[in-house]
Amino acid sequence: MKQYLSAKEAAAELGIQVPTLYAYVSRGLLRSEAADGKTRARRYLRKDVTALKQRKEMRRDPSKAVESALHFGAPVLESGITLIENGRFYYRGHDVIHLAQTRSFAEVVSLIWTGDFDANVLQTDPFVLPPLPDLPAFEAFQAVLPLAAAPDFAAYDLSATAVTQTGARILQVITAVFAQKTVTTSQPIPQQLQQALAARDDAAADLFNAALILCADHELNISSFTARCVASAGSTPYAVVNAGLSALQGYKHGGYTERVEALFQEAGLPENVARTLASRLRRGVEIPGFGHTLYPEGDPRGAALLAMIETVYPESKGLLLARALETAVFHSIGLKPTIDFGLAALTYTLDLPSGSALALFALGRMAGWIGHALEQYHVDQLIRPRARYIGTLPL
Repeated sequence: MKQYLSAKEAAAELGIQVPTLYAYVSRGLLRSEAADGKTRARRYLRKDVTALKQRKEMRRDPSKAVESALHFGAPVLESGITLIENGRFYYRGHDVIHLAQTRSFAEVVSLIWTGDFDANVLQTDPFVLPPLPDLPAFEAFQAVLPLAAAPDFAAYDLSATAVTQTGARILQVITAVFAQKTVTTSQPIPQQLQQALAARDDAAADLFNAALILCADHELNISSFTARCVASAGSTPYAVVNAGLSALQGYKHGGYTERVEALFQEAGLPENVARTLASRLRRGVEIPGFGHTLYPEGDPRGAALLAMIETVYPESKGLLLARALETAVFHSIGLKPTIDFGLAALTYTLDLPSGSALALFALGRMAGWIGHALEQYHVDQLIRPRARYIGTLPL
């Protein structure tokens, strides 16, 4: 699909005449730019035209605004955490790709929760974890949170300072579970993961750090919206995070990473990639880990994480397989990798346990859920939309 439209094409899409299109531009309703340096022709971003068309339709029928808002539509809540714009995304005005390359996860969590890199919100005293059954990491996260919450009466204090302290305890608990420890420590989270999951490779800590930062927030995805709804009810941060985990686990959200891990396992080697993709395409089976609605030109998170893996492990089996899949998929269906693909590539490269991609996603995203909870506690307003009844009418 073309990124730009001519004046005639844009007018046709909007159902107006070209002079009216020019009037829209002069009134600031639509942007235009020079098509080339040889003529006076102007061109129009397709996404701008589509957005204007949707706004016009919603003014004619406001009920459509509500419907569309539930699926990548008009914004429904205010947030000062994440901006997604022009193929990039930002935490509180800072480019996230740059943050992943230059900042620690602890600094980014402080930025998300307080707006200050140097707030040191993850500083906590060590404490012993409750005993846990032998479960995969993600399921263990869900099991430990109620056990950790029960004696933590301070979690009922929903003031900003108290919530950041509770959030720090939650992140340390989850990290300890992921690292299979019984006692939390004040050591940086990426280093804890490296020592537990890739003990012989110090370079892995930087990749864990980048992955956690890239996953920390992504505006109002389903898990973050769920977290805000739970926070709006006055529930504790433990409940907020557990609700976020329940949403993230779904195969249409974070659980999607397991499908990508399965694709890596199915292909196995770069020389098997063409056969694997051809088989899937013939059978009408999806090729997971590629294409994102919010990033028509490619998910910057996936590209950044792959580039960082390549810097550290340029000849690793995981990186070579990832690049072979990336090239073959782009040439066959024109799609680029998402963050799910990047996480699976990291898991495969470091030979991490199955399900580690989702666990990394969850640990990083908890920072965002707590950030959204802080905003919602501050607003102090219950999220309670209405439903449009379409059932049998009463007699």
